Amino acid sequence: MHRYRIAEAAQLLGVSDDTVRRRVDAGELPTTGATPAEIPGEALADWARERADAAADPTDRLSSARNRFVGLVTRVVVDGVMAQVDIQAGPHRVVSLMSAEAVRELGLEPGALAVAVVKATNVIVETPRS
Repeated sequence: MHRYRIAEAAQLLGVSDDTVRRRVDAGELPTTGATPAEIPGEALADWARERADAAADPTDRLSSARNRFVGLVTRVVVDGVMAQVDIQAGPHRVVSLMSAEAVRELGLEPGALAVAVVKATNVIVETPRS
C-alpha cells in the first residue's frame, strides 16, 4: 500500500500543506493513523480524481481525443519556420513544437487561452525506485 505524508500529498495535488491538513481535519481525506500523518495512496487518488476541475474547453468541438489540456500560453519561441509553445494547464506544463505559421494563424502569445490536444499511441509510465 502506498502512503504519502502531508507535504508529499500537497505537492502531488498542487496545493499547500495547510490545504491538505484542512481536508484531513474535515474528514475528506483519511489517514493511516501513523505519526507523522500519512494518507493512503488510493484515497488520495480517489480524492484527486473526484475534484479534478479542468478549465472549460473554449473550442466547443467534439473530438475523439480525450487528453485535452486547457490552459494559458506561457512562452512562445519562434526560430525561423518552427516554434515552441509552452502551455500551463493547471499543474501540467505541455510543450508543443509547431510551425511558426501556425503560431501566427492561431494568435499564440503569452497569456492566450489555448487547448493542447494529445493523441498518442505510446504512453510511458514510470514509478520511483523503492
